[in-house]
Amino acid sequence: MLLIPAIDIKEGKCVRLRQGDMNDATIYGDDPVAMADRWIEAGARRLHLVDLDGATSGKPENADVIHKIAETHPSIPIQVGGGIRDEDTIQAYLDAGVNFVIIGTRAVTTPHFVSDVCLEFPGHIIVGLDAKDGKLATEGWSKLSHHDAFDMAHRFEDDGVASIIFTDIGRDGMMNNVNVDSTVELCSHITIPVIASGGITNLDDIKALCAVADEGIEGAISGRAIYEGSLDFKEAQALADKLCSS
Repeated sequence: MLLIPAIDIKEGKCVRLRQGDMNDATIYGDDPVAMADRWIEAGARRLHLVDLDGATSGKPENADVIHKIAETHPSIPIQVGGGIRDEDTIQAYLDAGVNFVIIGTRAVTTPHFVSDVCLEFPGHIIVGLDAKDGKLATEGWSKLSHHDAFDMAHRFEDDGVASIIFTDIGRDGMMNNVNVDSTVELCSHITIPVIASGGITNLDDIKALCAVADEGIEGAISGRAIYEGSLDFKEAQALADKLCSS
């Protein structure tokens, strides 16, 4: 199971939000490229980049720095989300060396868009399902829809997405432990890989996810915990490698 560092970019800086609130951001660095270097040096085998400004505006706002990270680390798979709502944006990211683009808001508001881009860019589309109490949120988590997360995941699997990132909004950035039960429940509805997100706090969360990894959990995204030190990235990845291979 991969532990995937999150680099969330707001106004060119590395930040973390609490429960997706753009007004509750903690700045962890002024140079996202240097932050990518840091996690790769610690052993990261994939990066999760989010254009937070793009997520709210609906178009890329920090694409230049994301392109720079992809250019600097061509051998590291990179997944990017935030403001990806048309084919031209997807093409531009893939041309820059990004491996996966994450469709969030448009997946919920215009589901057929996912089937269209899966046909156009096979193997490169991930859907991010951001849920609160089982319902999906959109537009940088500022709006809650009436769509059921599990039903939509099944639909997107049929469309051909590479994987699903499942985030429990209520736990994201709060460091109060990952929602293992909901993640496993999602896995039971689909056969494609699931990447867990939201609430990862310490090694106990890594152990809990590894215990159910064979249900279909491919990886886990970590943000605030690895920035604030409650989870040592290198130690956590080593533990995941040990537990998930045994």
